[in-house]
Amino acid sequence: MDGAVMPQRVRCSKCGYILHEEAEDLKPPDEIIQMFEDERCPKCGHKLSVIPERVEIYPVRRRRRRAR
Repeated sequence: MDGAVMPQRVRCSKCGYILHEEAEDLKPPDEIIQMFEDERCPKCGHKLSVIPERVEIYPVRRRRRRAR
């Protein structure tokens, strides 16, 4: 993949709390959900689901070098 980084950010669909953020290794949703007690969001208590409610994909922003 030409050394490209594919970051992953998983948020609670109810409150937006970041449940998982990783810069290199992608984890499956069920593995992320199992990291939380009772499979609930630690901030709002919303029951987490393996089925995503919304998926957003953004290009990685690269910093431009300043002209000298």
